[in-house]
Amino acid sequence: MTIAARHTTDIFELLSKGKFICSNAVDTNNRKLFDIIHDNFEQLYDYFNAIGFILERGDEYFYFSRNEMKVLLENKIEQAFRWVDVVDFCMAFNNSFAPGFRFAVSDILVQVKVDASLKDKLEIMKRLTGEGSYQERITGLIEKQLVGPGYAEQENEITGQYKVLTSFNYVRDLIASIQIQEEVTNEISE
Repeated sequence: MTIAARHTTDIFELLSKGKFICSNAVDTNNRKLFDIIHDNFEQLYDYFNAIGFILERGDEYFYFSRNEMKVLLENKIEQAFRWVDVVDFCMAFNNSFAPGFRFAVSDILVQVKVDASLKDKLEIMKRLTGEGSYQERITGLIEKQLVGPGYAEQENEITGQYKVLTSFNYVRDLIASIQIQEEVTNEISE
């Protein structure tokens, strides 16, 4: 039995939940799984494809994608709106918010209290964060929208420090790929 075969259950457990396996994960087991997938990608791709899952490779991360027919367009659009809001909020907090960036809820809370624009963005995201204090809403946002899907991990429970994972590039790249056509007015044809 190959190393990859011994770990297919662990890989499936994470990826089938919509999570990512990243090269810079805080969890050593996730980094080990990343190396196993990296070294055995073709074999694992074929294995998961045979059982109906598509193993995808990103820039230093892996994930499962779904067959387009199974996913409703409305759900995809709603998820994209959430990602745009979350990435916009994170980048407004600190424009260095990218893989490897470290932060704590307290860092964001301090910034929200002094930055009216960031506070407005948090208010707009009440549908994602729910009601509560700023600290509760920021904690909920981080846990549900960043940690839950695997875009960040808590690195230190005592200090409450989180680390942004390479999978965050998936969302940033998706948003960057959105093309918006501007209407051209008073265009003069030649």
